[in-house]
Amino acid sequence: MTSIVVTPLARIAEMAVRHRAREMISLMAKEQSFHRPAVIQAHRHLLLHMNDIAFKGTGNLVAPDETHVREIIDFAAEWDQTTPLIVHCWMGVSRSPAAAVIAALSLRPNQSEEALAQRLRAASPYATPNMRIIEIGDQLLGRDGRLVKAIKEIGRGADADGNAPFVLALDEA
Repeated sequence: MTSIVVTPLARIAEMAVRHRAREMISLMAKEQSFHRPAVIQAHRHLLLHMNDIAFKGTGNLVAPDETHVREIIDFAAEWDQTTPLIVHCWMGVSRSPAAAVIAALSLRPNQSEEALAQRLRAASPYATPNMRIIEIGDQLLGRDGRLVKAIKEIGRGADADGNAPFVLALDEA
């Protein structure tokens, strides 16, 4: 089954090797440095600099914007889906689950937003998707607020220690 592996930064290499991934999306603050795992193809690594915030105008922090979300959608469209896609941020709780949901919905547009949100919650009791990314994705994917509503309905995830990777299937089982 085609899937997206969502992971914290500390476990990207382990998850990439375990799942035989060759492609990765990184959502990291500009000042955070890391090394791309060798198994990830350099030309199939999308690095997006953004902070985990919900609105612009927060000092020097970079809010997710339409350009970031469009790049997630475009990158996902080029993913060959023969191996899982790794999506990560610092803790794997907010930015990366939001990006995974946007990628999944962009690739499988006929699925229900509610079913996707429920799959996310079943895969991770900790996921609390960044609502700014979700709102922008909802708009770009023409979901008329349904994705925002579905994500709000699953509520905030449980407190996390940033060490809980999970797999989000693109399709219902």
